[in-house]
Amino acid sequence: MPELPEVETVRRGLAPVMEGARVASVELRRTGLRFPFEEGFAERIAGRRIEALGRRAKYLVARLEGDLLLAMHLGMSGSFRIESPSGAGAVETPGAFHHPRSEDRLHDHVLFHLASDAAPPARIVFNDPRRFGYMTLIRAAEMDAHPHFKGLGVEPVGDALSAEHLAPLFAGRLAPLKAVLLDQRVIAGLGNIYVCEALWRAKLHPARAAGTLVTKSGRPSAKLAELTRHIRETIADAIHAGGSTLKDYRQADGSLGYFQHSFSVYDREGEPCPRLDCSGTVERIVQSGRSTFYCPRCQR
Repeated sequence: MPELPEVETVRRGLAPVMEGARVASVELRRTGLRFPFEEGFAERIAGRRIEALGRRAKYLVARLEGDLLLAMHLGMSGSFRIESPSGAGAVETPGAFHHPRSEDRLHDHVLFHLASDAAPPARIVFNDPRRFGYMTLIRAAEMDAHPHFKGLGVEPVGDALSAEHLAPLFAGRLAPLKAVLLDQRVIAGLGNIYVCEALWRAKLHPARAAGTLVTKSGRPSAKLAELTRHIRETIADAIHAGGSTLKDYRQADGSLGYFQHSFSVYDREGEPCPRLDCSGTVERIVQSGRSTFYCPRCQR
């Protein structure tokens, strides 16, 4: 499943083409993806201007004129491709993922035909071999109550994520720190790779009880403040680098993202801890069915 930095990379690649353009038509080549398309899906989008392309957690959210939102999830194998209507010229697939995206046109399931006064016509193609992605239309005023968005926590970017915000969510909790950080009701969009990396940066053990980062008076400890800072910095660094790109996936401009070369512990089992003053070795444990990589010497 793509993590937040990968989805944000996709958003930044698509935004220059989609924002301000009008959807001339929508071509559906299936009746649905993970879920069926709602009745009138294509017709409700066609003719509307795309006012903005945003992101909430791991969802892309296109704000269409007329107070309508198009929410899109990439699932496990979904990707967007930017191309000219004729198929000629440069073809871009914005994003950077753990697994490379498909280039097989047989898996092109949704095509957005765009028209713009400021640029040549373009086509945005959604390709998804495993069909775990999905799209839905939501009235803007109803977004926070929608099942896909209801109860989502704070974003791990910007000023909203703070130790003061997390303290009451951590207080009294005996659950492992990593499990709490992966809870989308606590922090929206934070995934396995970047939790491992942030915990290493903060020198915190992934199995440590989350409540130990809050004082008896309910105030955030210095360690929680450090963790919050490292979460934000880890995500920011990954977005700047273009995501994980653990294979050979490319961004919108054709360049590779290189955050994977900065991984300190993720997928580095048996390697020396890269911290200069640490002589530990990276280990892997399984928590809730997922691999956790950490240094048992410097993470406490």
